[in-house]
Amino acid sequence: MAQRNRPHGTRGRFVLWAALAGVISGAVFLATAELFALIFARSASPILAVGGFVIDIVPQPFKEFAIATFGEYDKIALLVGLGLAVVIASAIAGILQLVRPPLGVVALVIAGALSTAAIVTRAGVTPLAFLPPLLGTVVGSIVLVLLNRRLTAWKADVVAVTAADGESEPPTQMGRRQFFILAGIAGASAVIVGVASRAVSMTVASVASIRDALKLPSPTSTVTVPQGAEFDIPGLSSLFTPNEDFYRVDTALTVPTIDPATWRLVIDGMVDQRVEMSFQDILDMGLDEYAITLTCVSNEVGGELVGNAMWLGVPLRDVLKKAGVKSGADMVLSKSVDGYTASTPLSALTDENLDAILAVGMNGELLPLEHGFPVRMVVPGLYGYVSATKWLTELKVTTFADDEAYWTPRGYSAEAPIKFSSRIDTPKLGSAVASGRIPIAGVAWAQSVGIEKVEVKIDEGEWVPATLSAPINEDTWVQWFMEWDATPGTHYVAVRATNKNGDLQIEERAPIAPDGSSGWQRSLIRVT
Repeated sequence: MAQRNRPHGTRGRFVLWAALAGVISGAVFLATAELFALIFARSASPILAVGGFVIDIVPQPFKEFAIATFGEYDKIALLVGLGLAVVIASAIAGILQLVRPPLGVVALVIAGALSTAAIVTRAGVTPLAFLPPLLGTVVGSIVLVLLNRRLTAWKADVVAVTAADGESEPPTQMGRRQFFILAGIAGASAVIVGVASRAVSMTVASVASIRDALKLPSPTSTVTVPQGAEFDIPGLSSLFTPNEDFYRVDTALTVPTIDPATWRLVIDGMVDQRVEMSFQDILDMGLDEYAITLTCVSNEVGGELVGNAMWLGVPLRDVLKKAGVKSGADMVLSKSVDGYTASTPLSALTDENLDAILAVGMNGELLPLEHGFPVRMVVPGLYGYVSATKWLTELKVTTFADDEAYWTPRGYSAEAPIKFSSRIDTPKLGSAVASGRIPIAGVAWAQSVGIEKVEVKIDEGEWVPATLSAPINEDTWVQWFMEWDATPGTHYVAVRATNKNGDLQIEERAPIAPDGSSGWQRSLIRVT
């Protein structure tokens, strides 16, 4: 009885081996695509293309959830999720190929077709971009068929051995050995080829070395930081946010790597003449320092998607003058090298009283790769999604009626002036503090207008004015603090700001879409 049931008892084991065969075939598909992407189109990576497609189509609430949950690690979370999805789908394809051939190959072909569609519909696609996923599909399918044949032979060997129990010369299990040999070779090759191809394709090291070798010219004008601009209070955000701590929110799954020697900026559209500028052309215009705070529209009340930096660049109004803006235009559609677009009101870029710039430096060094190297936009007073395009490659002078940017059809306003706000940095929510005299401190910002005052309220007490730091200018945040005689127990601490126009910060809570969050931050503090 036991001998007759052995083939059935091993069925689950062969399903697992079939799943492994599918995963290996999926890895071969991806590795082959990455290898041929080096030859035909470096942007034709199936994982990155599908990831970009997911970013484009995912509903707005899910985008907000990802940013709120993972912050600057949202891209890593997406790639991990895609990787798990690929493993699961490949395993299913392997099982299908074993139990219902050729459904496994059909599933792999469908996956290849979907990744090809994602690649060829991306911005800036090259004519041969379809070849890497096509060749990957072919090679992956061949490996899946070969592995399945050996697995089927192994299964037949097991049945034959079972039937031969008690006989003098049972059949050999050649299929088992052939399966493991092919699986080992294919799996190892996929890992080596895939990792090496992706590493070469990214070429981050080479661009980083080019960046490190560059030297920015001295600015023709510098920003004066006044006395009293920064308080020395533990837990309070520094006056200038270090580059490594500056928030990053964008749609790029991997950081674009651009050689400044080949970079070009095109100014086109409703202009008197089309202009093309090199990186050196930007430097030759003469660089100036600008202290500007940037805010992301995804910043929740009390959130950390805001930062202040010292930028080095040139006025955008001077760049646009080179092309000559025609009458009737009211918007500039900026484009990133990865296809992302932003719609900026033309008036914000041409106003002599606003320091909208093309930035090449950040806090005393060239722009970091992840913050837009070699050139990005920085426009005070507007949320980043309409003003802070990184890895800039094109400025199209147009109208809001004729063009729309990436986020507009996804539920966000085409124009997005920043709602001024205030934040409590210390004491931090959830951290207990000792009773006694302690500082309550934070930052407040009202880009292009400036902060007039900040007030703090403890529990149900009166609003008390806080001490403000000396502002650098109206485009940067200010620090604030007040001394508090903290008593044991739990307390609610609230903060609100008033700008220099006399407007009080909006108390009513609003979500980040369509034009930024609002509300007074109110934190629960535990005092021991």
